[in-house]
Amino acid sequence: MTPPAEGARILVVDDTVTSRYVRVSWLRRGGHDVSEAVTGGEALAKLGEHEFDLVLLDVDLPDMSGYDVAERIKSDPRTAAVPVVHVSAAFRETEDRITGLNRGADAYLTEPIEPRELLATVEAALRYYRARALAERLADRLAKLTSATLRINSTTTFHALAEAAAEGAASVAGTPATVLLSPPGGPLLVGSTGAAVRSEPASLLDGMPAHTSTVLDPPWEPGVPASVVVARGNPRSAPIRVAVPPGAVATEEDRNLVLQLAQTTALAAEGLRAYAEEHTLALTLQNSLLPRRLPTLPALPMTARYEPASAHAEIGGDFYEVTELGDRLLIAIGDVTGHSLAAALVMGEVRHALRAYAVHETDPVEILRRIDAMIEKFHGVRGLTTMCLMVVDPAEETVLVANGGHIPPLIADASGTRYLDVRGPLLGIGLARPPATEFALPVGSMVLLTTDGLVEHSGADLDEGMERLRTAVAHDDDMDVLCDRLLAEFGQDKKDDIALFAFRRDRLVPRVTPSGS
Repeated sequence: MTPPAEGARILVVDDTVTSRYVRVSWLRRGGHDVSEAVTGGEALAKLGEHEFDLVLLDVDLPDMSGYDVAERIKSDPRTAAVPVVHVSAAFRETEDRITGLNRGADAYLTEPIEPRELLATVEAALRYYRARALAERLADRLAKLTSATLRINSTTTFHALAEAAAEGAASVAGTPATVLLSPPGGPLLVGSTGAAVRSEPASLLDGMPAHTSTVLDPPWEPGVPASVVVARGNPRSAPIRVAVPPGAVATEEDRNLVLQLAQTTALAAEGLRAYAEEHTLALTLQNSLLPRRLPTLPALPMTARYEPASAHAEIGGDFYEVTELGDRLLIAIGDVTGHSLAAALVMGEVRHALRAYAVHETDPVEILRRIDAMIEKFHGVRGLTTMCLMVVDPAEETVLVANGGHIPPLIADASGTRYLDVRGPLLGIGLARPPATEFALPVGSMVLLTTDGLVEHSGADLDEGMERLRTAVAHDDDMDVLCDRLLAEFGQDKKDDIALFAFRRDRLVPRVTPSGS
């Protein structure tokens, strides 16, 4: 409860008509709004129905003592902050005054009382409680500002930021609030807690000053009945606008609190903008390092997908590669450990090294050995990589597979779906590698390669995710439909990138023999 700036609402409780009349008259001449009660019960009833800033309470009442009334006033959370001044028409022993003060009274007066003494005592009690109420109000609003700041700084999207800022402004100001912000390259976002200050968004954009922060009071723009707090986290960035009813920023304290919240929102928006720009740059870089197009081979149709991690995660190092080696095809899928721009850069190096080594080397195990040595020498543990490498010979209906710590290929044919039994240590640690394994690839067989982002699930074993994937694949699936379905079923809201590659041995194509051989 915050008392009014001038005068106060005072309840005078006294069963003696003359005494009550005199005290009421003095208080009204002092500028106060006075109500009257004759008994303790009536006083408590009025306190339950109306707000008062002070109770002037006679000690001797017909139904209960003033001590009991004061005690009940102070024990009720609704009235505990209301100051009580005891008044006694007769001389009281010191012990009586002590009892009154101990049981809730804030002051104790004894007849005869001078008008100035009564008014001075009332003013002293009101002054203390006004200061206390203002301090409690400020502390409450600062606590709300702190809570709003924590929520604003924990948001991860511009939409969530607009909503959190609007709710924070409404909590701090105690009124409806509307927040407008402009994400880079996106539409204007509006967060609002009530229609009272919701205007046409365009009207809140007009006439924005170039100041870093300011408060615009009506009528700064015709037709906009709201105070608008403007804040910028960066002079080159679009401003954050917080609109509240004019009465919400009536005092300097009000303006400062809402302005602090707007500036907090502007700084949080700058963080989101910086992250969005960095994430977009990393995605652009990573996509530029993936194959721009896949070979078109009638005997070996193929499709691929790359799905970046959710917008809240860093960029990763997942990749796939397809390189034509005469009448054979080199297919690889891999994952550089870590989630950062550095991981994406290592991925680019690994992919280019793979293509370079494949120019003169056809043994997939030897290619893995060379990449292993390159990573160990130049990147160490920061470049640890998993990779599955396949050399496909459509004419011979075979595939030669070498694995470097990666999820093995999933092959589906008329007999069912299974993982190929190929193992080997990951790349970058210099361990010995088993020889490549050759498998048959009859017409109609489909092979699916993926990174662990597709099959890893929080709280579940990798084997469980791999089994779920196995049962979701059939050899006659349309590959594009299959890849889209797998991403929809297994790849939502993942914290890791996903690379997915599928190809099918479609029909026999005889090997072309060079002339003169």
